Amino acid sequence: MLCLSSVGGAGLPSLPEVGCGGHRSPGPGLLTALHNVTITVLILCYASTEPPPLTSKGEGTGGPCPRARRPMSPTLTASRSRMHRAVALGAALPLVLLAACSSSDDSADAATGTPEPTGSATSAPAVEAAGLTPRLVITYDGGIQVLDSTTLETIEDIELDGFNRINPAGDGRHVLVSTAGKFQVLDAGTWAEPHGDHAHYYTTTPQLTDISFEADKPGHAVVHEGRTALFADGTGDITVFDSAEVADPDREVRELSTPSAHHGVAVELSDGSLIVSEGTEDARTGIRVLDAEGTEVAANDQCPGVHGEAVAADEAVVIGCQDGALVTKDGVISKVTAPDAYGRIGNQAGSEDSPYVLGDYKTDPEADLERPTRVSIIDTRDASMKLVDLPASYTFRSLGRGDAGEALVLGTDGALHVIDPETGTVTRSVPVIDAWEESETWQDPRPTLYVQDGSAYITDPSTSMIHAVDIETGEIWNSIELTVVPNELTGASGDVEHGAEVEHEGADHGDAATDEHEGHDHSDEATDATTDEHDHEGHDHEHSDEATETPTS
Repeated sequence: MLCLSSVGGAGLPSLPEVGCGGHRSPGPGLLTALHNVTITVLILCYASTEPPPLTSKGEGTGGPCPRARRPMSPTLTASRSRMHRAVALGAALPLVLLAACSSSDDSADAATGTPEPTGSATSAPAVEAAGLTPRLVITYDGGIQVLDSTTLETIEDIELDGFNRINPAGDGRHVLVSTAGKFQVLDAGTWAEPHGDHAHYYTTTPQLTDISFEADKPGHAVVHEGRTALFADGTGDITVFDSAEVADPDREVRELSTPSAHHGVAVELSDGSLIVSEGTEDARTGIRVLDAEGTEVAANDQCPGVHGEAVAADEAVVIGCQDGALVTKDGVISKVTAPDAYGRIGNQAGSEDSPYVLGDYKTDPEADLERPTRVSIIDTRDASMKLVDLPASYTFRSLGRGDAGEALVLGTDGALHVIDPETGTVTRSVPVIDAWEESETWQDPRPTLYVQDGSAYITDPSTSMIHAVDIETGEIWNSIELTVVPNELTGASGDVEHGAEVEHEGADHGDAATDEHEGHDHSDEATDATTDEHDHEGHDHEHSDEATETPTS
């Protein structure tokens, strides 16, 4: 069904907004009358010198049909299958607006070329477990392995050629695998189904599903408050959806496009507002803040080399720059100026229970490979920054956050350094692996830190080992030799993630299994830390379009 919008008494007709707000169904008479109808509304607005805005491809049914307003975009299109509402993404420039709230007519996407998630999930039989069963996911040259987070034993080995990137999908069960031309959904085979005051836990055989999101050069995947935002570097396309529906090919999605393709990032907040990077293939310059309807409410172009993101307490978002960072809070953007002319922050780790964001810090713009020995800590309450000296260098896979807000850095001295972010002091250094040196090739395996359930998991490619460290006590409570050389590392909590709750219609309780894990006791809450693993020593790189390589820089 299509809905018309008018501007400033232009006198355009308006159809009833049946089905465009919440999840109401369209009236049968109106649906019959308007079936397969396409209406184009041309609205001309005045020109200005504002930068070109984003282009909306539509949203899911979360609110009313769009009301045209100013400022608006130069060329704005909206088209979606299933129940959608159009969104105007704002800046004051001449525009042509095609607004539509469409019904479940797949022909609409065929006509407009709007990419949609593809595939379907087929799982092995589920087994009810006696408790939470978190899992780890690692990549290696030639595939992906899924491990038990407690025993560290390999549960499944999945062959997959190429250099593959992995990110949590946000639902506690699935992981997004960045392969050539798409984000593909991996089922880690562990999940929870809440039932009143308790939950039931299930496991199944992990598998790489055939569900995927088309993306030319898949880049950042950001999870926040039950919403997952994907960014395609090759096109500037942004796809946002409910994290709990990542494996549902019929999910509703919010789709937008930036004016120019670039290695970018997007973060959706709980009120539906969106923070989006601004840039081109040659230069990244700043960010925009859009409200839930897509209208620009704030912007800042004083962030050269925009890279990376982290969300702190009270939904403060930190975006890295070559001269510090930007902090966005309550729709206001504040600049954090580095003490050095070139003080680059490109990777951050945030905790949504802490106002502090941990970041890397580099000062040599000419270095092919800089090995920094200082990290940055940004206080999002006043947009201030302090630097912390470390006894060793670190890499873009070295940052993490503990459950109590501790800032964690895996150093090239082989130690896990624990920092109190409030005082900026190193409170403990835990020797875990032998000293190591970072490779000059960013795709090469290197020791990696991942935090889950109060433990720091650390890989050592030189020995094919993985270690589990209790962050609070410093105890290395488990270690195991892997059958492969590990590269990237992430995980699935097996729990219902905050904001990703979904109702389940009764599970089959007849096949309950006592799938308990002996050993270390962990909390059921995973650390909500965001570590950006797409920084490659501050330089942009050209990537092959071959199917064996995933371009994400």
